[in-house]
Amino acid sequence: MSNAAHKMSAWLHEPVMLQEAGELLLANRPAIIVDVTVGAGGHAEALLEHSACNRLVGLDRDAHALAAAAERLARFGDRAVLRQADFAALDSILDELGIDQIDALLADLGMSSLALDDPARGFSFQSDGPLDMRMDQDQTLSARDLVNEETEAELTRIIRDYGEERHARRIARTIVAARRPRPIETTFQLRAIIERALGPRRIAGMHPATRTFQALRIAVNRELESLAALLVSGPARLAPGGRMVTLAYHSLEDRPVKESFRTLARSGGYVAITGKPMRPSTAEVARNSRARSARLRCLERGAQ
Repeated sequence: MSNAAHKMSAWLHEPVMLQEAGELLLANRPAIIVDVTVGAGGHAEALLEHSACNRLVGLDRDAHALAAAAERLARFGDRAVLRQADFAALDSILDELGIDQIDALLADLGMSSLALDDPARGFSFQSDGPLDMRMDQDQTLSARDLVNEETEAELTRIIRDYGEERHARRIARTIVAARRPRPIETTFQLRAIIERALGPRRIAGMHPATRTFQALRIAVNRELESLAALLVSGPARLAPGGRMVTLAYHSLEDRPVKESFRTLARSGGYVAITGKPMRPSTAEVARNSRARSARLRCLERGAQ
C-alpha cells in the first residue's frame, strides 16, 4: 500500500471512544490540551473542533503519523502544536513550550492504524514485511535484533511478561533453534515459527502469534517504561480541575493506570472520575472492531 493510501486509511479510521473521551476532557472547558498519542490526529481534531482551547499539544514517536496529523490539523493554525517525542518526555516538551500546567490530557495507548496496517513497519503477522516494530524509525533496536540476538531465557521473559503467553518457553526455544541456520528476517517467518511451536489453530479465537508479536512490540518500544513515566508526569502537570483520560487495550496497560489513579485518589489531591473503566458501546464495536478491548479511565485533579 502506498504512503498516500496509508494516510487515507488512517484518516478514515474511527478514533476509539471519541464521544466518551471528548465529553470527559471538555467538561471543564480546557484552555490547554495535550494529546500524548496524537497519531493521525483523529481525537485531536475532534477536541479542537468542539472546544475553544487556546492550544492543543500533540506528541507522537512516529514521524509518519505526525505528518498525517499535521495535514489534518493544519486548518487550526497555531492552536495545534505537534512534536515528535515519546510521551515519557512530557515534562521536557512542556518546559520547552513554556507550559506549566495543562487542563486536559489524553493518552490513547493503542497501536496506530497507520503503523499497524503498513507491512513495511513489521507490526502485524497478518501481512509479510521486515521484522521491525519500531514506532520511532530513528531508534536502533528493532524486533529483528531481539529475535536473533537475545538468549532463550531473555526471549522467554519478554514473551511471558509482555505477552502474558503461558507457552513462552516453548516459543523461545523454537525461535532459537530456527535462527541457527540463518537469521529470522520477516513477520511471516516468525509467524510460521510460532505456529510450528504451538500449532496453527486459533486458541480461544486468537491466533497463536498474537501474544508474541505484542510482547516484542512492547519490548522494542519500551512501552511500559514510558507509561510508568507518564503516570507520574501527567497527573502532576494537571491544573486544578484538569483531567487525564487514558484508553488501554490490554491488562499490561490498564493495570498500572488503574493502580496509579487509585493511589492518587487516595492521596486526596485527585478524584477518579471513572470508578470502573468505561467500555465502548456495542454499536461502536460493530463499526470498529479495534475498539473491542478498550478500557477508558479518567482522573481529575482536585481544586487547590
